[in-house]
Amino acid sequence: MSVEHRNPWSGNADSGSTKGLAFCAGLLVGSLLGSATAEWSVREGLLMAAVVILAVIVLLVLKRHQISDERLAAERRNLSTAVNNIPQGLVLYDASARIIICNRPYIDMFGLSPDIAKPGCTMHRLIAHRQETGSFDGDVDAFCDAIIRNVRLGKGTRQLTEAPGGRAIEIVNKPLAEGGWVATIEDITERTRADEKIAHMAHYDALTDLPNRVLFRERLEQALRALRSDEQLAVMYIDIDEFKSVNDALGHQIGDELLKAIADRLRLCLGQTGVAARLGGDEFAVIQTAIRSHTETMQLLAAIYQAIREPIDCCGHLITTDASIGIALAPGDGLDLGQLLRNADLALYGAKSDGRRTYRFFEAGMDARAKARRGLELELRQAIADGGFELHYQPLLHLEGGTVSCCEALLRWRHPERGMISPADFIPIAEDTGLINDLGHWVLNTACREAVNWPDHVHVAVNVSPIQFKSQTLALNVAAALAASGLAAARLELEITEAVLIRDDEAALDILHQLRELGVRIALDDFGTGYSSLSYLQRFPFDKIKIDRAFIKDLGATGASSTIVQAVVNIAAASDMTTTAEGVETEQQRTMLRLLGCTEMQGYLFSRPVSGAEIRRLLSAHRETAASVA
Repeated sequence: MSVEHRNPWSGNADSGSTKGLAFCAGLLVGSLLGSATAEWSVREGLLMAAVVILAVIVLLVLKRHQISDERLAAERRNLSTAVNNIPQGLVLYDASARIIICNRPYIDMFGLSPDIAKPGCTMHRLIAHRQETGSFDGDVDAFCDAIIRNVRLGKGTRQLTEAPGGRAIEIVNKPLAEGGWVATIEDITERTRADEKIAHMAHYDALTDLPNRVLFRERLEQALRALRSDEQLAVMYIDIDEFKSVNDALGHQIGDELLKAIADRLRLCLGQTGVAARLGGDEFAVIQTAIRSHTETMQLLAAIYQAIREPIDCCGHLITTDASIGIALAPGDGLDLGQLLRNADLALYGAKSDGRRTYRFFEAGMDARAKARRGLELELRQAIADGGFELHYQPLLHLEGGTVSCCEALLRWRHPERGMISPADFIPIAEDTGLINDLGHWVLNTACREAVNWPDHVHVAVNVSPIQFKSQTLALNVAAALAASGLAAARLELEITEAVLIRDDEAALDILHQLRELGVRIALDDFGTGYSSLSYLQRFPFDKIKIDRAFIKDLGATGASSTIVQAVVNIAAASDMTTTAEGVETEQQRTMLRLLGCTEMQGYLFSRPVSGAEIRRLLSAHRETAASVA
């Protein structure tokens, strides 16, 4: 077992130095005592020894103080390094509001002078210095007195201020138990920006930067509360017509560009007087405030339509679009937010039901009509699932030879309770809901299977909705229907309207070429009812033009109808296109059309639309009659 021997003089001093001093002291004492017997008295020798020992002790104490001072200085340096390298500013005040510690980040944060912001400086002088350097613009005395008062009451404070450069600064003052307080100062600019970005994202649409549905409702609530008794407020629901077709045909990037362009145009229409929002998809909304007359709303409505209908260049695609708009007015259509929005939605529903590209103000009967239409939509879905549709066929007669050259397939819905429902009632619903794609696919396949049993010279015509035409799979679906039925491609005619073309000419032209490559024929239906038909005849490879019944109706009367029909026939003949007159009901009309050079006629004069079984009998009887006449 070992025993540790410690030097009682060492304390916390360096042991080597202490031992050296003690050893020297021991030698000195021994020497003095030895010489004392010869020269001094023992008493004098002991006194001298005591003095020497005392000197050694003093030396040891001084050495220990030196080491303590060095350690204290090192700790102070370490503390200063730590305090000056924390990211926050820090100021420690004593109970008299004087600085004990002020770190470098605080000085740099506000651009202060270290000759002023230093220990001993009062808080009032420090804040006055901030005012002098432009980082504080308040009342110095009031600011300082409020903090000191709260500190003395033991209350902490938290304040936000702005530093040079627009940076956001948070200052937290925390009282200390022994008096005084510590102030921490943090640059929260990035955190504030992140919070603001999150808040912005929660209230604004990411694509268009318009207010979203949440903020729109908040703004509408504010506007309703601020509505004066002599004013009105308008809510407009705006739905971009056939936007899905743009997405399907050109891709979502082009669709997004279109939405952003529309959003920018709505902003310009409203300026600072109203609110425009994107509710989602292709749905926008507008709040018009402080309305004093109906004229103001009509003027805004006209401006919105003009802005939306102006062609938009989206990545090289020139797109012309349109909108359906529903309007509800407060207080007449409701002061409750939910009721007002519901009525605006019903008005929009009414605009869509009336053919789109138009507007409707809310009316009391719209609710019942909307419910009826929604009911019809549910029944339409069920009929598609159950196979509740049938095709009727109306023949087209060649005017010169008198033979049936083509039969147009017309969709019919025989409802188990309502009887036969007009296509005018359910086709718009099918287009709005996208059900037209399923219906169109069924019509195409059914018509091809039926036509393969007809005489080889008889074609079948199938109408193609603008919604179907925008689908990039249209050509593929047509090819599949021809292959499945065995019908020759040249015997299939696809009828389209100008609505197919006005959205994006280049995309439409591309799809037309795809169809022509399959060998099918393309007919332009309802010619003359649009505003740019003649330009289409020059640009698109049509095989047939169908002249709208509106021109045929007045053919025998005095007027411009015969001149228009003659012009169409001449234009078609110059481009080797067939012409078909729709809605022929009298012998006089037939005679006139033959004289004008029209190729075909279609109408009740020859036959109404009939079922598949009846068209087969009609074609058989007509063929036998033609053979007997020949």
